[in-house]
Amino acid sequence: MIKRIKHSLEHLVDKSSRNKTSGAEENLLNDFAFDQYQNSKYNEASMGNLDEASKNIYDGIQLRIVKKKTINPYLKYMAAASILFLVGLGFLFKPSVSSEKQLSFKTSSIPKSIKLSDGSKIYLAANSLFQYPEKFEGEERKVSLIKGNAFFEIAKDKRHPFIIASGELKTKVVGTSFHIQLSKSKCEVIVVTGKVNVTSKGQSVDLVPHEEALFESQKLTKQLADKAYLVNWYSTDVMLNQTTLKQVITILQYKYGVSFQFKNEQVLATPLTVFIKKDATLENVLEQINYITNLKFKVYGEIVKVN
Repeated sequence: MIKRIKHSLEHLVDKSSRNKTSGAEENLLNDFAFDQYQNSKYNEASMGNLDEASKNIYDGIQLRIVKKKTINPYLKYMAAASILFLVGLGFLFKPSVSSEKQLSFKTSSIPKSIKLSDGSKIYLAANSLFQYPEKFEGEERKVSLIKGNAFFEIAKDKRHPFIIASGELKTKVVGTSFHIQLSKSKCEVIVVTGKVNVTSKGQSVDLVPHEEALFESQKLTKQLADKAYLVNWYSTDVMLNQTTLKQVITILQYKYGVSFQFKNEQVLATPLTVFIKKDATLENVLEQINYITNLKFKVYGEIVKVN
C-alpha cells in the first residue's frame, strides 16, 4: 500500500512537471499539497531549515519545467509538503543531525560518578563506558551504556523521558533509580525506586521496585531481583555482615565489572563478614577475603580465578 501511494504521488508530480496533467489531476495535486503543507509537522533540528529545503526542491522543479510558460502558485507548497509527506512515510531519508555534543565517561579500576546537565546522577562501575550529551536538547533525554554496569538516579521530568540504550535494550523512565548490567551474553535492568519500561526487539516489560528485566538469548523476561543487587555499593561504604561468599561475589562482579571462575563452587556457601569501602579497589577487597577464607585470587583483566 505504501509503495502504491509513493508511486501515485511521484507519477502525478512527474506528469505535472511535463505539463501532461489534466485539470482535475492538477487540482488534486494542488489541494493535496496545500493540505499537507498546512497540517504537517516539520522538525528543523533533524530535517534542516524548512524554507531552505523548500527552495532547493522548488528550484529543482523549476529547472525541469521547461515547457511551461507559467509556474503554478502552489508549487512551493507542493515541494515542502512532498518532503514532509515522504519523510512521514519513510521514503525520504535524511540522517538525523543532532546539535548535542556527545561526551564519554570511562572508568578503570574503581567506580566513579557523574552528574548530567538535567541533574541526573550516574554511578559507573569499574571497567565501564558511558556516553551522554553535554546538554540535553529535544523531547527525549538519550544516553548509552556502552560497556559494564551502572546505577542511575534520574531527575524527574515528565515532559522529557530519559532513555538509556544498553546493548539491544532500551530503558525508558521519567524519574527513578535502577541498575543496568551489560555483558556480552546478557543485559539486566533492576529497579530500586519508581517505574521503568524496558523494550527490545518488539518485546516490552514494565518494572516496579525489586523487579528485574533480563535480556538473554534474544528473549526478554521479568523476574524478582536478587537482593544482593539492591545493596547501595555506589554511594556509601558497604558492610556485609555474616553473608555468603556468593552474595559478596555478586556485588563485586557488579561493582568492579569482573567475572569470577571457581575450581570448586562449593566455597560459595562460605559465611563471612566483609567491609567494602566506597572507593576501594578490587585487589583490596580480595585481600580481605583471602585473609578470612584463605582462598587465592588471581586477576586477569576482567576475569578473577579462584583457587
